[in-house]
Amino acid sequence: MNETNHVDYGPLKDLIGVWTGNDGVDVAPEPDGSETNPYFETITFSAAGDLTNAESQTLAAVHYRQIVQRKSNGEIFHDETGYWMWDQEAETVMHSLTIPRAVCVLAGGKYTGEKDVDGRTIIEVAAKIDDDDWSIIQSPFMQKNATTTEFKQKVVVGNGKLSYSETTMVDIFGKVFEHTDDNELVLS
Repeated sequence: MNETNHVDYGPLKDLIGVWTGNDGVDVAPEPDGSETNPYFETITFSAAGDLTNAESQTLAAVHYRQIVQRKSNGEIFHDETGYWMWDQEAETVMHSLTIPRAVCVLAGGKYTGEKDVDGRTIIEVAAKIDDDDWSIIQSPFMQKNATTTEFKQKVVVGNGKLSYSETTMVDIFGKVFEHTDDNELVLS
């Protein structure tokens, strides 16, 4: 990766920094229905520079780590790391993430330049288990017991605020479940 001083991070530039949020809501599957977990979290986004793939594609990369804790007891129940990447030429945003449940996601989407009413940048990415471009990889155990079949995420960032909503479709406990997470964070 190259120096970060002259890198064009495009729609990802406002992500860089440390974000905290106290109003998260996680709705997760349980054998007899669902469980709602209020949470607080910290997400640290770091400029990682740019890189070239096959001497023809240039990506600007932002590394992140997300630590999510239950409000009820402070226990960490989600620890995620990965990269957000911007391909300016293809006008594409990519989000690669890994969670320590042996699940990896490479989600992507076209960046349209859309802004919300406050002028904040809107970024949307998605992946499906059988998609040729944006896919999900998981261990044999997870494939058999808790298959993630789809992932969608919307991030709205700017003016010192970051909000996100994500939906992960999980085939677990003999049914398909919509696992959701939402929060609004502020730049620390």
